[in-house]
Amino acid sequence: MSYNNKTIKELHELLVNKEISAVELTESTLSDIKAREPQIDAFLSITEEKALQDAAAIDARGINPDVVTDGISIAVKDNIVTEGIETTAASKILGGWIPPYNATVANKLSASGLITIGKLNMDEFAMGGSGENSSVKPTKNAWDQTKVPGGSSSGSAASVAAGQVRLSLGSDTGGSIRQPAAFNGIVGLKPTYGRVSRFGLIAFASSLDQIGPLAPTVEENAQLLNVISGFDKNDSTSSNVAVPDFTSKIGQDIKGMKIALPKEYFGEGIDEKVKEQILAAAKHLEKLGAIVEEVSLPHSKYGVAVYYIIASSEASSNLQRFDGIRYGYRAQDIKNLEDLYVKSRSEGFGPEVQRRIMLGTFSLSAGSYDKHFKKAGQVRTLIINDFAKVFEKYDLILGPTTPTPAWDLGARVDDPLSMYLADLLTIPVNLAGLPGISIPAGFADGLPVGMQLIGKRYDEETIYQVAAAFEATTDFHKKQPIIFGK
Repeated sequence: MSYNNKTIKELHELLVNKEISAVELTESTLSDIKAREPQIDAFLSITEEKALQDAAAIDARGINPDVVTDGISIAVKDNIVTEGIETTAASKILGGWIPPYNATVANKLSASGLITIGKLNMDEFAMGGSGENSSVKPTKNAWDQTKVPGGSSSGSAASVAAGQVRLSLGSDTGGSIRQPAAFNGIVGLKPTYGRVSRFGLIAFASSLDQIGPLAPTVEENAQLLNVISGFDKNDSTSSNVAVPDFTSKIGQDIKGMKIALPKEYFGEGIDEKVKEQILAAAKHLEKLGAIVEEVSLPHSKYGVAVYYIIASSEASSNLQRFDGIRYGYRAQDIKNLEDLYVKSRSEGFGPEVQRRIMLGTFSLSAGSYDKHFKKAGQVRTLIINDFAKVFEKYDLILGPTTPTPAWDLGARVDDPLSMYLADLLTIPVNLAGLPGISIPAGFADGLPVGMQLIGKRYDEETIYQVAAAFEATTDFHKKQPIIFGK
């Protein structure tokens, strides 16, 4: 029997009332994963034996009635370090690496009774917006297996949308949670920078990366954020800010709330059918009592250029540690130390990772630093100031998550610029360190369209409040791909 249609609150009640055991629920989840995996390719590893052992231990001690996640399975993006479980960031250069420690979020999952059931596919080192840059295999879109699932948290979104798991963790550097969530018709949130510890997240761009939750519904997403948030002394960028109950405003009225609609988010390059769905969603929020007004974020048009300079520069620095010396892939037939470095990195990194390392190294070079990296940092400040100005008068910002629905597999692989522009609407949120969510808001040509809600720093509760109000009065989140029911 499959339980994948039940929320974690409903599953929790079954577990507490002993209508089902944690082992039985885990076995059911494993069956769902295996049944859909040949079509979706969301998983890099399935930790069946360990998951069943963890479930048996939970059954032995008894389900905690006060912890809604106790005994529920979760899958984790493969750039989040898990002790004793291979972690590769979907890269050949880390093949076979078994970490000797856990990421902070992995420890938090265990502490809340969540059972890690596997590691999820992704674009290599989180570099990509389509899910096709994995060194192992491309993940497929849950709605149409000829389409991309989005990236870089491709497996994180597709596994939830396909009914393999109810919850997953991803990471978001320039839209890598929100974009695949939009393409797969689920809820994905990038928390405020510093809200969730990055300790044990394999770094791409340290000033932008953030771990976040993916789930089928707004409330389940908020429940998972409750688990993973909080200050961590092991992460120097972790914020020592009180963690609220992120579900506390769900169900509250949104009457009188002021929502900004940036005109730049509906301009050139935005698919007309996407625009139509999001403007209809804005009208719907007005019917619920919100005040929606047009604003301007004038510097957002520079976001993609700024991002690819800053992110690639940080990546070129962060990825220096993968050198074939201490762990991971090491090239054969080496003549000297320089040969070892060059061959191991050339053979171990995929083309997109190599492209970004070279772009970042160039931006940081002596002759280019002031012209590129320093200038990008200055424009980043202008983008931050644009958001701050809007948030003086508005509670939230609303727009599309992505300029288009999911495209065909292979359609943009040889066109990096086209691929980069797909993150046009999500990147500014990372540059400003703000929280942002993508929720289902309609369909275009049978494919999901995501609506993005952007909030003030540390105001995820208000994002969830509005997202839940929209969800409760629409049916988009109830629609499921054919594969979900197979």
